[in-house]
Amino acid sequence: MPDVPVLDRAAVLAAVSPAAAIRAVTDAFVRHRRGEWVMPPKSYLPSPPYGDFRAMPARGDGLAMLKWISSFPQNPSRDLPTVIGVVLLNDATTSEPILMLDAGAVTALRTGAVAALASRTLAPAGATRAGVIGCGVNGAWTARCLAAHGFTDGVVSDPRERIAEALAEELGWRAGTLAEALAQEAVCCVTPGATPVVTAADLRPGLHLTMLGADGPGKAEATVEAVTACELFCDEWAQASHGGELTAAVEAGLVERSRVADLGAVLSGEHPGRSGADAVTLFDSTGLAIQDLAIARAALEALRAGAVEAQQVQL
Repeated sequence: MPDVPVLDRAAVLAAVSPAAAIRAVTDAFVRHRRGEWVMPPKSYLPSPPYGDFRAMPARGDGLAMLKWISSFPQNPSRDLPTVIGVVLLNDATTSEPILMLDAGAVTALRTGAVAALASRTLAPAGATRAGVIGCGVNGAWTARCLAAHGFTDGVVSDPRERIAEALAEELGWRAGTLAEALAQEAVCCVTPGATPVVTAADLRPGLHLTMLGADGPGKAEATVEAVTACELFCDEWAQASHGGELTAAVEAGLVERSRVADLGAVLSGEHPGRSGADAVTLFDSTGLAIQDLAIARAALEALRAGAVEAQQVQL
């Protein structure tokens, strides 16, 4: 078997810019909607009380991918990232492994990309003001992707003030309070999901919310009352209804499938998106393997074009 190239975190982030990540993820949603890309359900392996592992496969464009990744919220106290894992990309015609990538970098890029994509697609036309709540790794890349997708003004908020201030300085935005971030046109919540940060009292006409932190059972960044007061969208119903922001409302019998539109349907022109300028919209992002495949494919193209260099391993 030939040597397998490996892209570490820095190489992945150098290979795929925020703008390229947004283009790749947009394409993935449309192709998945058409049935051209396939994605079996995400599988969870709990490791209580520390966190959980997730296996996420997808196939498309002659490539097969598996992301094996973890979410261990207490890792930062051990000087370790919350998210650790690896992405393996194979040739779908021969099964040969052709690329390995740092999963944390892939996750950060696709999380930021889908946040920017959903915000631009579902926020009122011409929106330029973004709020980002939570400035960890994924929150930072969410802000960077928003900035790359036409949100020229923004407020970032995090209890760790120095982290928020550094991100704001990088983007030419400003650090602010939770209320100031929620006052923007498109608001992205990227918190651990342990405690809601959005209530029904925070909603107002024209607001768009992208919820990214509730990526597993028992997590929520908005109260049920806030969720049910919005026009609802998600990346995939199966995940969102069982381990996303919508889950509590679904389990309470307050939200049915007919109330929730897939982002892929909006991007494909099958659904009009928000009903009007004064609507309050909420997008539940649980994280899809097709998004990871899109980023991995973009990184592979950059590698083959000579834009980045890879390490090599022999299996």
